[in-house]
Amino acid sequence: MKLDRIDIKILHELQKNGRVTNVELAELVNLSPSPCLMRVKKLQSEGYIEGYSAQINVAKLGQTLTVFTEITLKNHRQIDFARFLTTVEKIDQVIECHLVSGGYDYLLKFVTAGIGEYQTIMERLSDMEIGIDKYFSFVVLKSPIVKSHMPLTSLFPL
Repeated sequence: MKLDRIDIKILHELQKNGRVTNVELAELVNLSPSPCLMRVKKLQSEGYIEGYSAQINVAKLGQTLTVFTEITLKNHRQIDFARFLTTVEKIDQVIECHLVSGGYDYLLKFVTAGIGEYQTIMERLSDMEIGIDKYFSFVVLKSPIVKSHMPLTSLFPL
């Protein structure tokens, strides 16, 4: 499916507000409601829209700790990467995992209840013999800018 500028605008608006009504969305993208709904359904069926979720203000629930962790593996065979990923994807506190270029292999983002929980997780991972050579931890002190949406209209100008 080839996307046009209206499809991109629909995706842009939905990622900002997934609860927008079809009538409101149609107005925002300059369509009538029926064609707008057809486009949204098509975007869903083609996999461009994977789902809808609520953005939770975790700070309202209590104290948390965010840590970015650089991880370097001992070996770089496919089986080493697969073993590492199989283990890490089962850890709820890992909310992002990126294979990166540069001086290390993976960048992980943890959100934990505190430093003790993070330390326990990292000690367990180190003891599991899943190929970790070394890791470096960066505790987030403050996050002045966090965006939950992609700049779709800049990335894919039509």
